[in-house]
Amino acid sequence: MAEAESATHPRRHRRFRRRLRTRIILSFLLLGTGLTALFAFLTDYARQRVESQLVEDVMNRNINEYARRFYLNPGNARPELPVQQMYGRVVTREGFEQLRREEPDWYELPDGIHNISGQDEDGNPFAYKLAVRKTPNEWFFLAYDMTQTLRGEVQLKRALYVSILLFSGLSLLIGWWSASRVMRPVTELASRLRAYRGSSQPRRLAPHFPEDEVGQLAEALDDYATRLTEVVQRDREFNADVSHELRTPLAVIKGAVELLLSRPDLDERTRARLLRIQRAEQQCSDLIGSLLLLSRNERGQGHSDVARVAEQLLDSHRAQLGGKPLELRLEGEPGLVIEAPEAALAVALGNLVGNAVKYTPAGEVVVRLLADGVQVVDTGPGLSEEDAARLFQRGYRGTHAGHSQGAGIGLSIVGRLCDLYGWEVKVRPRQDGNSGVVATLSFGSAPLDDQD
Repeated sequence: MAEAESATHPRRHRRFRRRLRTRIILSFLLLGTGLTALFAFLTDYARQRVESQLVEDVMNRNINEYARRFYLNPGNARPELPVQQMYGRVVTREGFEQLRREEPDWYELPDGIHNISGQDEDGNPFAYKLAVRKTPNEWFFLAYDMTQTLRGEVQLKRALYVSILLFSGLSLLIGWWSASRVMRPVTELASRLRAYRGSSQPRRLAPHFPEDEVGQLAEALDDYATRLTEVVQRDREFNADVSHELRTPLAVIKGAVELLLSRPDLDERTRARLLRIQRAEQQCSDLIGSLLLLSRNERGQGHSDVARVAEQLLDSHRAQLGGKPLELRLEGEPGLVIEAPEAALAVALGNLVGNAVKYTPAGEVVVRLLADGVQVVDTGPGLSEEDAARLFQRGYRGTHAGHSQGAGIGLSIVGRLCDLYGWEVKVRPRQDGNSGVVATLSFGSAPLDDQD
């Protein structure tokens, strides 16, 4: 069976989150770069389409004019060209075979406008558009040099690339400036909130900000701080009142019990009942002290002998077993002393021992002293995966709770005490082949090796 553990708090996975200022700057940069790149692409695309359409229209008109001039003077093999930057050629039927040998590319071309490109003998690139008109007796070719146009296209693309870089840099500067302006009041609000940390009477934030969105946020925070301060104040007053009102009758009970126990004529039955009342008073006093420390989120001072507290807890539970066939034992070497008041240790360890005694109908409950902690091992019905996952949730009672008394807050208090004092608590099924549960309370920073 896989080990199931329930710790005081699950490990939180931290995820990287960009600051709001950075997101604003990136938004401006991406928007500026994207729009500039789109504009540059559309500009180059439109230039190519328009230029190509214009050149082809001119060549279609001029090749027709070229053919017309040839038919006006059939003896002239090279009529005058109507447009400069054009090279014209007329091939009659007698020259078709010679054209196939000299210009095979031209020979195979159909009627229309064709793009021709390549490199000359010196390795320089060239490009031209070739208009072709073929009749049964004459083939007309009209070439328009596009080399200068291609060079201009390269220069235009370079200019567009430079403009993209320039506008991206400008977008970055505008985004940085805008983010600084937008985030300045938010940063100031956060700084004022940090300055009020730990203050029981925080000052109002709204008067320091204009009536905009940040001002509304400051006003909402002021309202929340006021209500939270009132709740904290009421909680402190309640804790102080409860502590005072409960400690007074407990002190009376303690004094009365000690006075009665001092009488020499007490019979054993009465003495046993008085000792039980005394232990209950001590447990109640320890619980009140621990809960008061938890409510204030402050550690109590003192040192505790773990073995002595464990032995006292076992003695207390032995007196309450009645006829239950259950053996309570303490194992391990004593000597472990921790920096915590005995009240806190008694509450934390007492809940673990109390649960083991409550849910073990027969067998044994062993409190095992370790080098840096203590284990409580029982022979009860065991622990389900659901119980292991939710055991330390406030109000949760395990599947074996049945009709037993309890509100499901004992282990929740143990978890909160572990958070307060830096302890670690684990509860898992036994792995030695026997039914039962192993609860480990570690007082050090390093995890303990579990033993069964």
